[in-house]
Amino acid sequence: MRPKETIFVIPTYRLRDVAETIEKYDHNFWVNGHAPKIIVFDDSSVANHEKYYPLLEETKTVNDVFYVGPREKEQFINFLNQRLRDKKLESLVRNLFRPSYGGNRNFTLMYTLGHLMVSSDDDMRPDALIENSPESLSEDEICRGKLFKSNQGGFVHRSFDLLTSFEDVLGRKANLVPDNFEKGELVIDTAMELETNTTKGFFKENSLFLQRGKVSNSAVVKIAQTFRTGTNDIDTLDFVHMYLNDESQISLDDLNNVYVLVNFRPVITNKNWRMDCGVAGYDNQFGLPPFFPTRLRFEDYIYRLWIQQEGIAAAHVDAAQNHIRNNYMRNPLASEMFNEEICSLLKKKIKDGIYELEDLTIKFDYSGEVTSQDSEEILQKVSDIYNQVVKAVASTQNEERKQSLQLFAENLSRVFYGFEPDFFQQNVSRIVDDVISQFQASLEIWPTLVEICYFQKDKKDLPQTRVKNKKLKSRNGDRH
Repeated sequence: MRPKETIFVIPTYRLRDVAETIEKYDHNFWVNGHAPKIIVFDDSSVANHEKYYPLLEETKTVNDVFYVGPREKEQFINFLNQRLRDKKLESLVRNLFRPSYGGNRNFTLMYTLGHLMVSSDDDMRPDALIENSPESLSEDEICRGKLFKSNQGGFVHRSFDLLTSFEDVLGRKANLVPDNFEKGELVIDTAMELETNTTKGFFKENSLFLQRGKVSNSAVVKIAQTFRTGTNDIDTLDFVHMYLNDESQISLDDLNNVYVLVNFRPVITNKNWRMDCGVAGYDNQFGLPPFFPTRLRFEDYIYRLWIQQEGIAAAHVDAAQNHIRNNYMRNPLASEMFNEEICSLLKKKIKDGIYELEDLTIKFDYSGEVTSQDSEEILQKVSDIYNQVVKAVASTQNEERKQSLQLFAENLSRVFYGFEPDFFQQNVSRIVDDVISQFQASLEIWPTLVEICYFQKDKKDLPQTRVKNKKLKSRNGDRH
């Protein structure tokens, strides 16, 4: 094995806005004495690549930046298909790496094989919002946070040495991590359901508590994450509740609240139902399972299941990052709500069907059926929200807010098929059946693809382009 190296990746489909992300993280690495390879994985179309790639070349960085976009991805897929030499498998390969949340992240796994990988989304920043007067945590409490009005003050931006925080734990046995890490079975969020991570309701404050349990000294930390501030990891339903409860908020897309950490401390656990791939690190030295190749936002759920094997552990590291929630190219909230409801349904079904966890994959026997009860429970929840929105339309005095509420109500009705039970059940069944069949086939072929890429990377780099940007000797302004 080569000496392990940490590679920093930014998966994106918003190439227009990724330049600032690159420079912010490059600065964090430089001030903390790190020089990682930075790779941008871009899901843009060829047209958007040609339109916005020049923005990458205008960035100023100390570290080298590489790019994997539509052309490089096509070269990579062709390489895999040539090695497989089976026309029947070509569609499976394309599905695994298709433009999607999971597909783009699967490229990051292949390109960082043999290394540690740290990944941040394009709307993350390497600092965090921390309350000015932090309070002590209780005995089993590992984190506490609360909502602040964005303009009220009482918190500051604070940065952390991100790479060191991840390198302290990734690939290490539990008995070799720093002594300040707590250890236990899993982390429970007071505001979230444990196994689906769906919201229990709208909360202005929440805590993470450690459920006690023994972590084996020989368990290896395979995944880790920082804590998160800004908009945090909350459901679209929370945004709707925040909007309905704030008469001063005119547009549904605006956000008057930010999530601020009161205090936190690092922890290692046997399970991690709070896995957040937007601010995550991975021990990818020997390969990992694929992300679910889906446009639904639950691509990382596979890791919450896979991490439950004996001998594998997860970590929340001693650092935090900030999420700025970029609304550019984001689906309307009604569509996001629909996706999240389908995701919650799939999470439950897949979890209940798990029968084997392996080094590079998982196996489950759910075939994609959706019952009438499944669909009726979703419709009931969303109908309740719809009725609240209609009621808010009648009571609001601000004309702009009234129009925004009316538009949202119309979008909800359209996206959820007019709340017509049979029509909704039929369409959800088709969606779920397609998704599950794709997952099953993708999981079967993944170990073979990992083996192909593992040996190829020893001979030659996978297709990537060095960004010819403005290279800084340091952050004092000198260039070469």
